[in-house]
Parts: sequence; C-alpha cells; structure tokens
Amino acid sequence: MNELKKLAWQCRRGTKELDAILQNYLQTQYLQADANEQQQFLALLQLEDDELIELLVNSSKLVNPFIDLLPKLRSFVF
Repeated sequence: MNELKKLAWQCRRGTKELDAILQNYLQTQYLQADANEQQQFLALLQLEDDELIELLVNSSKLVNPFIDLLPKLRSFVF
C-alpha cells in the first residue's frame, strides 16, 4: 500500500465532517506542501477525533505544532 493510500485511510474518521476536511486537504494540498507541513499533517492524524474537532471547528486559536497547517485545514470547514 503506498503512502497516499495509507494516509487516505487514516483520514477516515468518526464523522463525515472530519473525513471531508482531512481528505480534501490530502487530495488538494498535501503533495504540494513542504516537508514541515507534511510532518504537521502526519502528527495531526495521530490525534483523537474530539481533539481534531476542537482544533478545526470549535477553536479560534492556532495551536502549536500545527500553527501553519490549521488555517489551510480550516478553509475546508463547511
């Protein structure tokens, strides 16, 4: 299984909203991202769903170590 397929599988989460946000980023931004941003995304995928929802939808704060990545992911929030 190649890396993108593994990541696509990891982007499948407990809610449609998270699935859409993470998969949209993977499909449209991940390959063009620099190595630092890609590492942030990989680390973000290790978080639990409730933490992801808080970071992406509910929180207006930019939290390290995801400070560069969160605005891009939030652009996919419906």
